[in-house]
Amino acid sequence: MVEYTIKELMCIVAARQLEDNKSAAVGTGLPMASAMLAQQTQAPNLLIAFEAGGVAPQLPTLPISVGDSRTIHKALMATTLIDIMDIIGRGYIDYAFLGGAQIDKYGNLNSTMIGTNHNKPKVRFPGSGGANDFASMAWETMIIMDRHSPRRFVEKLDFLTTPGYLDGPGSREEWGLFPDTGPSRVITDICLLDFHPKTKVMRLIKTHPGITIDDVKKATSFELEIADEVGINDPPTKEELRLLHEVIDPNGLIFPH
Repeated sequence: MVEYTIKELMCIVAARQLEDNKSAAVGTGLPMASAMLAQQTQAPNLLIAFEAGGVAPQLPTLPISVGDSRTIHKALMATTLIDIMDIIGRGYIDYAFLGGAQIDKYGNLNSTMIGTNHNKPKVRFPGSGGANDFASMAWETMIIMDRHSPRRFVEKLDFLTTPGYLDGPGSREEWGLFPDTGPSRVITDICLLDFHPKTKVMRLIKTHPGITIDDVKKATSFELEIADEVGINDPPTKEELRLLHEVIDPNGLIFPH
């Protein structure tokens, strides 16, 4: 039996969602590692773009942030934030790959604050950065939430930082966002979710090994849609783990040795 951590499993499950010959704008951390792993496995022609300006670099190892010099190593373009946003706005980015502190049933994200008083929040987070633009203009948004709990998966966000399906079907279009866009996958420490094509409500499609449907329901404050057949995510393979530790993150920035 191959031993693995939940963080490794999340990264690998996320990587498996990315398709070949597509493009992804990724953030720091697990989204970056997942995109790199996808390039090493089923999506060798995945184009990666970074908010700070790197487009299609040949990443030698995992960068520490989107502004790391490795994000322009042998890149097709070493440009600026303005050009990256222009590229997304023109419809050239398939996936935005994000995270957040809170998420609701329509995939809206909060990465700004916890509390009801914006001037005196209980907790202040980094804010949007480019996340709002990414999720507003990319064709699909993939989301990684490192802890699936009722405090993170909430009925109502404390602050709307980044749009998912906003108030439900048709809401993105009403607010002027592109048709046929929005969140497509949510990867957590216990499961994989998508969104029901009609209701746009988050839907459970696969659990991680050892997790039940009831476990996921108890960890969620809102009522989930449940797929007709809920599968189980395959555990990591030895090769996937080798790639993570030896090729993608040999310095142990995310995955300690």
